[in-house]
Amino acid sequence: MKLFFACNLVLFLSASLLAQDKPAYKLFTSNGKEVKWSKMAKDLTASDMVFFGELHNNAIAHWLQYELLVELYNAHDSSLAIGAEMFESDNQLALNEYLLGNIDEKQLEQEARLWKNFNTDYKPLVDFAKENKIPFIATNIPRRYASAVFKGNFTALDTLAADDLRWIAPLPIEFDINLPGYQEMLKMGEAHPEMKIDEKYPKAQAIKDATMAHFIFQNKIENGLFYHINGSFHSDNFEGIVWYIQRVDPGLKIRTITTVEQDDITKPEKEYLGKASYLLVVPTSMTKTY
Repeated sequence: MKLFFACNLVLFLSASLLAQDKPAYKLFTSNGKEVKWSKMAKDLTASDMVFFGELHNNAIAHWLQYELLVELYNAHDSSLAIGAEMFESDNQLALNEYLLGNIDEKQLEQEARLWKNFNTDYKPLVDFAKENKIPFIATNIPRRYASAVFKGNFTALDTLAADDLRWIAPLPIEFDINLPGYQEMLKMGEAHPEMKIDEKYPKAQAIKDATMAHFIFQNKIENGLFYHINGSFHSDNFEGIVWYIQRVDPGLKIRTITTVEQDDITKPEKEYLGKASYLLVVPTSMTKTY
């Protein structure tokens, strides 16, 4: 019997060491210093707003988004609100009805334009909010309006009815084409002329960023924390949504996370340094959710 337990102990220790040799992710500060989850979570908990920038199909990012939500709720309880790019503002009623238990998951799928990876990646967040009565805000612009900007510039919004304008940031939209993120989009168009990217493309991105910032401000609980889930491009380099937030209130304590993938996760590649308050580095080979 002693030999049996000894053998099991050796196997367990061997498996533990192997797991440590193949970590699923590593966390780093903005300047590339490795940081523990507990230290990062403590800092994020003391913030006014937290933006978790994901790669939409990255399994580790989705898991840690949920784990962070639990941490933030334990610290803030009723002063916490959550929002996400993945829900469009005109679907707020359907989302609220689901959170209140008035409709079920099937009805939510029928009434809201859910992303294809909703069940695996975002439903756990929504259900945690439902169970704990946390406001969950649909922050993104309805895609038809972003598409209108992409096709016809900001002036395409001038013809919208008053009811339609409820779902987007107040007009006119402030826009700085010189922001590095938007410039990167234009350069992508230069490298791939077949994509037909011109200034309307970053403007379509900006209307999303401005609208998400607008609904975050509208729904932030006083002296509380707003936790937002979005694609990393919407908050990388403290641009995108964060740029619009800071135009309104530069005094807010904002923290961001960006998710990056690379073959060697022992340290972040130079191009990722400074992109966010914290870097979530995941192996390129990590399983994708779709």
